[in-house]
Amino acid sequence: MRERINPISVHAFDMFCSVGGLTYGLQQAGLKVNAGLDVDASCRYAYEKNCDASFMEADIRDISYSDISDHFNEAKYRVLVGCAPCQPFSSLASSRKLHESDHRWTLINEFLRVILDGRPEVVSMENVPKLIKQPVYREFKRRLSNVGYHISEDIVACSRFGVPQSRRRLVMLGSLLGKVDMPEPESVEPKTVRHIIGSLPCLQHGESSGADPLHVCSRLDPVNLKRIQASRPGGSWLRDWTDDLLPNCYRKDSGKTYGSVYGRMQWDALAPTITTQFYRYGTGRFGHPDQDRAISLREGALLQTFPEDYQFLVPGNFSFNVIGRHIGNAVPPSLAFAIGKAINCHLKARDEKGV
Repeated sequence: MRERINPISVHAFDMFCSVGGLTYGLQQAGLKVNAGLDVDASCRYAYEKNCDASFMEADIRDISYSDISDHFNEAKYRVLVGCAPCQPFSSLASSRKLHESDHRWTLINEFLRVILDGRPEVVSMENVPKLIKQPVYREFKRRLSNVGYHISEDIVACSRFGVPQSRRRLVMLGSLLGKVDMPEPESVEPKTVRHIIGSLPCLQHGESSGADPLHVCSRLDPVNLKRIQASRPGGSWLRDWTDDLLPNCYRKDSGKTYGSVYGRMQWDALAPTITTQFYRYGTGRFGHPDQDRAISLREGALLQTFPEDYQFLVPGNFSFNVIGRHIGNAVPPSLAFAIGKAINCHLKARDEKGV
């Protein structure tokens, strides 16, 4: 991915670690991540296969700081990071007020509980932008500030940090040692879909690559094959399709509100935000720019900035749903690298001052 920065005595623990996107990026930035925690046992293989860290299968609601304290190995600086499940605060959930009945929003309070119990020197959280307006997040920051954390936050365009997507994310950094400067964007032009997946072998829908079993795409039924053949890169089914291709629900006026689905990506533009359903043509703008199929699992992983050799496949246990969920839920490693650099620079500066 990138050359590692020489680490100082910093050890980190990754809450809600999933398959290791955040851990991997932090490690590339020079932070020693010793372990990650997640309730989803299916994440263990990819996390431990790709990250120099152990996987702790547990529900954050059942653990306390003492359960993870040994993973800091008496480091001078302790860093606790986490990306609580963002679905309760997504645009869709907010529009339907689904977050009001979703128990996952309480996981932010559980993260806060562990932080206040252990008081690590640095904490970080990454989530969807809409979280910034939620009372649970304002209370999270207030309670951290009350015990001495200096809070920095910003809603960042991930494309400015090497992620070739239109994704925007809330990044929060807190430190007991002083204010942490937010990550510095890259000075290069944003990467496009062509930069990332343009050289991969061509596939027909339903095919896989012999050289890379993760370069596999879902099969289209006959009507969806006709639909993608009629779709233009960057276009819309509202403009591109004839009436005979429309699902019945799209023939109504209310169907026009679903304009962001059944689309093709454009080669020389950013990809849409990669979600857990990116391998399905009809769930977003995840059609390949010129091949008549949805993007493959490997293409989704690359657009999330996982390296080409990142291993997701448990031998003998393949599932589109599981791997798609793992990739779509992950923190892009390139964004994690930028967060790790910011933390490392902050701690190095404090260390040099003898604080």
